[in-house]
Amino acid sequence: MESHSSLLLPLVVLVAWTLIMWLWMYATRIPAIFRARMRLDPQAPTGQQMAELPPPVRWKADNYNHLLEQPLLFYALVLVLERLGDGGALVLAMAWSYVVLRVVHSLVQSLGNRIEVRFAVFVLSNIPLFVLTAVALTKLC
Repeated sequence: MESHSSLLLPLVVLVAWTLIMWLWMYATRIPAIFRARMRLDPQAPTGQQMAELPPPVRWKADNYNHLLEQPLLFYALVLVLERLGDGGALVLAMAWSYVVLRVVHSLVQSLGNRIEVRFAVFVLSNIPLFVLTAVALTKLC
């Protein structure tokens, strides 16, 4: 049996969470479109029609988009650190911290969207990224 790095597990868990958010987004968006009897217009600017949906429906889509933005840095860092070799307990703890904070961020945004709480979680989620970046730079230099 092949040995796989435990560092890849948080990466795959965040990918899985992103797919869960995709499902949740469409599970709320499609029924809302039907309830609103919206006629989707391909000529309308991106997002204009979706702005007509209730905020709780839009929050899921907003969060899905967020999961396709900053987490790309996390994916790249994890792959670099995996390639460079075991980063130890600190790297693994930071990777899991980032994933947990992104899941919390998703739940805060999708369930109530309290901006001040969401922002605090977002800021905290940057700490593991800074640490992972520092470790990668240290290993590369």
